[in-house]
This record gives sequence, structure tokens and C-alpha cells, in this order.
Amino acid sequence: MQQSKIAGIGSYVPKNVFTNEDLKKYMDTSDEWIQERTGIKERRYADRTGETTTTMGVEASKIAIERAGITPQDIDFIVFATLSPDYYFPGCGVLLQRAMKMKEIGALDVRNQCSGFVYALSVADQFIKTGMYKNILVVGAEKHSFGLDFSTRGRNISVIFGDGAGAVVLQPATTRGQGILSTHLHSDGDSAEILAMYNPGTHANHWVTNPVATFDDAEIGQMFMSHAMVDDAQNFPNMDGPAVFKKAIVKMPEVIEEALAANNLTSTDINMLIPHQANLRIAQFVQQKLQLRDDQVHNNIQKYGNTTAASVPIALCEAWEEGKIKEGDLVCLAAFGSGFTWAGALIRW
Repeated sequence: MQQSKIAGIGSYVPKNVFTNEDLKKYMDTSDEWIQERTGIKERRYADRTGETTTTMGVEASKIAIERAGITPQDIDFIVFATLSPDYYFPGCGVLLQRAMKMKEIGALDVRNQCSGFVYALSVADQFIKTGMYKNILVVGAEKHSFGLDFSTRGRNISVIFGDGAGAVVLQPATTRGQGILSTHLHSDGDSAEILAMYNPGTHANHWVTNPVATFDDAEIGQMFMSHAMVDDAQNFPNMDGPAVFKKAIVKMPEVIEEALAANNLTSTDINMLIPHQANLRIAQFVQQKLQLRDDQVHNNIQKYGNTTAASVPIALCEAWEEGKIKEGDLVCLAAFGSGFTWAGALIRW
């Protein structure tokens, strides 16, 4: 069966840098408090009106396409991972197709939050394997800054996230044993509400014991968004941080070991691990669990925060640009996030 390879990679982060000190203007926090809990020193925020999730995805895609030695007209399918789309619908994939003046190709959006890029990569990999497409653009992009609660009430979440985008072009591998060796996808919906943005949504409090949406008493409609939801801050993300941490430090090493076992490899074979940049403490725990050296793991959450679906491609691109990934290296991608969903991929570069 045909394997796929990453033929080009690119990333983009906005120019606006917000340090932990900067956030003190909006909430009761400190640089020490944030670094101790997350490892984050600063993050990037997109221009409020001049940049969107899609426009950042376009910038990363331009670089990936150029590095692949092709043009936007050569792309025959798009897989776009994000939880912060420009519109509720349609998705970012079609907006990117329009912005880059591509042919009338298929475009698919993936909503798997922090593990979204690895899921998107897996979907694209299957299309290459079947021979259906030859040049697939896989994008992970987020504009978190538009929808965070920048107050003391929301600081546990708002200090974590940043904006940015990453993209890769997948093509059929030309060398035997090169490219994506395998991908591994998992979910556990029992914990769906632990990390979630409930509103706007159609749930009508169906899945929860304690209401998370206050809507008007009406015969029909008037449930999508209400003044009460806004007043009660029900339109912001919610997270049980300790619960997420406990699950992530189990499932991320687990999926990495699953991927290694499927390819008759061990952690000693890994040249570079790119973990989802959720929390530096999680990444360090995974590194310790797998007994990897510092030079075998690439972290950049210190500079960019958690960019959700963009974090893995941004970190992968940065590691490659810094010369940490070379031809023939075994690269492992691993992510864990809301859902819960988690995923891993092994790539022979």
C-alpha cells in the first residue's frame, strides 16, 4: 500500500506578543503563577480585525506549498483542523480554498480540538494510501484570543492559549519505508464536559445535571445565545485542569507506546518527539515516562502558549527549521485534548 510523506511544512504566528506581565493588566495573576503551572512565558495574539483563523492558515499553507515545490493549483484536497472557525458555518477549509484561489477541490474541517491536527493528518494519510489524492494540504490553525475571558474569573484558561497556524503538504512517498508509518486515534466521551465550550450549542442542558446554559422561556428557538448566557459568562470555555492533567499523562505515553509497538520499535528509536503543547509539565512527564533526553523532545509552549490544533504543526515546523529533524529520523507526534480525544503518529522523515 502507498505510504504518504510530508513534502512541505510551514507555520505562522502573529507578531503581537503578550507576556505574562502584560496579562496582569486584565486579571489578578503573575509571571511566577503562570510559569509554575504551565511553563508559559508569552503567547501571540492575532490582530483583532486584520487576522482570522483562516488567514493565518493561509500564511502557513503558502510556506508549506512552496517548500513542497508545488503551487496552490496542485492541491487536490484540504483537511483543516480548528476549534475557532471564522464562521459557525461554513468551515475554514472552503474559506482557505477561496483565499488561495485553488481549484474546486474537496475541503474537510476537523473538530477535534488539541488532537485535531494529528486526526487531520491521519485522514489525509488514508486518502494518499488509497490513491484518491496526490497533494493534500493539512492545516491546523486557531484564533483563541477572540473568545477568552480576560478577567480574574477566567484566568485559569485565558493565560494558557495563544494564536497561530501550521500546515503540511502530504504526497505519496517515493522511498520505501519513508513517510507516515502509522497513526492511532482514540476517544473517551465520558469526560466530554471536563474541557468544553458549551455555548453556543444545541444541547439545551441535556447532558449535564447542573445547567450550563440559561435561555429564554419561549415556545420555539431563542436558545442559541441569550443575554443571560453572556451575563453569566456561559459563552467561554470551561476546564477542570487537574482532571485533564491526570488523563493526559496516562493517555499520551500510552498512544506513543501503541504506535511504537505497531511498528516493532521502542522509545529508544525516537529521534524527535513533538508533543501537543498543552502544558510544559505534561510534556516533561511524558518525556520522563519514555526516558527521552531533552534533545529528543521539542517544546515551544514557553513562547506560544497552547495553540490547540496548531501546536503540533508549529512545533514540528520549528524543530525541522532548527535542524533537529533530518532525513531518516523517526519522528513521533502525540496529542491529547477535549473530548477526550488523543492521537499519535509515527513518521520516518
